[in-house]
Amino acid sequence: MNVEQMKKVVREILTRTDLTPCIVGHRGVGKTAGLVQVCREADLNYIPLRLGQMEVGDLVGMPYREGDVMRWSRPSWWPADHDPPTVVHCDELNRAQQEDTLQAIFQFVEPPAEGQQRALHTHQLDPRHKVVVTINPPDGTYQVATLDRALLDRMVMIYVESDYACWARYAERKGFDAEVRRFLSVNTQMLAAPGEAMDMQIEPTERAWEMVSILRKNCRFDPDLEMEVYAGLVGNEAAAMFLRWCHENRERPVEAHQVLDQWPKVADRVAHQRDDLQAATLNAVVNRLRDDADLNSSQEKNLVQYIDVLPRDLRFGLVKTLLQIPAVATILSRDEHDAVVFDVIEQISREAS
Repeated sequence: MNVEQMKKVVREILTRTDLTPCIVGHRGVGKTAGLVQVCREADLNYIPLRLGQMEVGDLVGMPYREGDVMRWSRPSWWPADHDPPTVVHCDELNRAQQEDTLQAIFQFVEPPAEGQQRALHTHQLDPRHKVVVTINPPDGTYQVATLDRALLDRMVMIYVESDYACWARYAERKGFDAEVRRFLSVNTQMLAAPGEAMDMQIEPTERAWEMVSILRKNCRFDPDLEMEVYAGLVGNEAAAMFLRWCHENRERPVEAHQVLDQWPKVADRVAHQRDDLQAATLNAVVNRLRDDADLNSSQEKNLVQYIDVLPRDLRFGLVKTLLQIPAVATILSRDEHDAVVFDVIEQISREAS
């Protein structure tokens, strides 16, 4: 994705979840600048940490004694509980020069467990504060460490690439020199050349699918970005299979048991089904009621609400068929359902006479 798309995705994740985005991109593509813009637009404080220049003590604080208890001072960069919402940017995560520095930050980039706070050693981060990571890809062109699978599994990998159209809009907003802009408009290859594929060898895990679930429940991504976002958690193959399954599932008609037992969840889907899917659902409901018309009060209510959302011609045909099932006819003939079925029953009566 380009920088503008990255900004939309990162903003959704930071403002709606506790997950940790990890922005992967080549030098100069706009990872940090884009993140700073997200913070400015979302009114979030911004704290950068250059991990390539930090040691463990810079992260966990210096130890001191309090009586017979060892404690660690709060690092100067650590946002206090009363500070405005803040994004802590762990920059150059895979440039940490010492192994123990990387091990120390591991805990901090991990999303907090349910009901817990994000922590770093003895320090706990207020839930209003969020964490984001940026790295260069380990493609052999950078002096970076290889991040292990356990660490990658705790972050949402977001790959950002150079894009001329995106850069041109940015250059115009910033008032870049006109000659520079005109030159690059006809020599786009003079922007950063694409590097090798930024494949971090992501594979699906239980934790990754849980994060996919969190994103789907809390965030709204452009359809053309969903594949990239989910691939950053479970890998390309699993993400493609999942989205294909979702698409195919959306094309299936709503089932009878969903109408009768889960109506609030499927009401909008039923109302917008294609005619062929609508007919399949209607037939399934009729067959279900012919086999078993013993409905509880909740199912009776759901059935009437289902009838109410149908187009008039389908509503007429369904009610006419259901009135031939004695137990269902008794339900539909009750006074409280007149607003939904009265005109249908009235028309049926006129036809019969």
